[in-house]
Amino acid sequence: MTTETPSDIERARAELTATLDAIEDKLNVPKRARLAVERAGRRAQKLRDENPVAFVATAVGAAALVGGAVWLVVRAVRN
Repeated sequence: MTTETPSDIERARAELTATLDAIEDKLNVPKRARLAVERAGRRAQKLRDENPVAFVATAVGAAALVGGAVWLVVRAVRN
């Protein structure tokens, strides 16, 4: 016979639900990727609004980095 009260059972169920939700959030890769993209978008928007010069410099730097990587891959494939 158990000595658990209904409130103990409800508390245990709530803790289990919270734990399962946390595990699901950690393992849900598409959801985590979507949230990361949303955060990056908000940061980019904030940077664009607060410091447009830094935003343009960051965009140019990222484009140069991607372009350089593509150039290196094409060069490696051609040789």
